[in-house]
Amino acid sequence: MIKTKDTRRARLRRARRVRARIPINPERPRLSVFRSSEHIYAQVIDDSSHRTLATASTLDPAFRQSTEHLPKAAQAAKVGELLAQRVLALGISKVTFDRGGFIYHGRVQALAEAARSAGLSF
Repeated sequence: MIKTKDTRRARLRRARRVRARIPINPERPRLSVFRSSEHIYAQVIDDSSHRTLATASTLDPAFRQSTEHLPKAAQAAKVGELLAQRVLALGISKVTFDRGGFIYHGRVQALAEAARSAGLSF
């Protein structure tokens, strides 16, 4: 019998494993990242109250016009900076990073490092 790879199911299994190790702390919300083949999305979530505090993605209208010509890693870095600005405006400086089952490499790493350099600590 031939078994086919189900990469989405494997990524979701990894994501559950990562989230199980992240403590729920209202003072330190979770920065969650999702990467599709074309776009990258990031949001800061308060798991204690089940609310999304801030979001940023490559689909934001103002963001999209100025960065369409950039490579995907550079776009991810811009999303990280934009999210950090929005979160810092809310008075939050410490977050917990949730890579969402993706490898900490490439676009996910670029987003995380840009958010760190913009002032978030995790």
